[in-house]
Amino acid sequence: MIFILHPHNSSLKTMTFQATRQNVNLAMRRFYSMLSILWGVVALDQATKWWVMANFSLYDLREVIPGFFNLVYLHNSGAAFSLLASVEGAWKQWFFIAVAVAALGFILVLFKQYCVANMGYTIALGLIGGGAVGNLIDRLRFGSVVDFLDFYAFGWHWPAFNVADSAICVGVGLFLYRNLRDGNLEESKQ
Repeated sequence: MIFILHPHNSSLKTMTFQATRQNVNLAMRRFYSMLSILWGVVALDQATKWWVMANFSLYDLREVIPGFFNLVYLHNSGAAFSLLASVEGAWKQWFFIAVAVAALGFILVLFKQYCVANMGYTIALGLIGGGAVGNLIDRLRFGSVVDFLDFYAFGWHWPAFNVADSAICVGVGLFLYRNLRDGNLEESKQ
């Protein structure tokens, strides 16, 4: 924002304009950084899914680390970690597409609010957005999401997931960490 308190004080106008231009330049660099992270996640997600689909038959399982990690080829019609997978109906597909599009819009709103505050927010939003786009591509292409990472240990079995799901989880965790940390910094200043 440009604040002009007195029309005859040109030094104030110049200082304010320079500060605003610096913020705009920082915001644009952060926006391009977020887009780079987003498209990097999408590329990695789609490449790994392509590799799994090219090298596995549906429901194939290959043990990588015995008792801990498998690669498996599954289609998940539900949300992350198979939530709502057992629910039937055409509405579900459109619901998940709408949620992904809404999430991308919300990411833009959050970016506008947090972009200058800290690069951690930029990274977090890029990861979340990349995960949302990666899974959205699958839903549009296949009507479901390709999952292939299968972890289990000590009798516990985690639902299969993919790179996009991982990026979303890491991004949300980083966003919350930055938000809590920044909140604690604000409280300590008061």
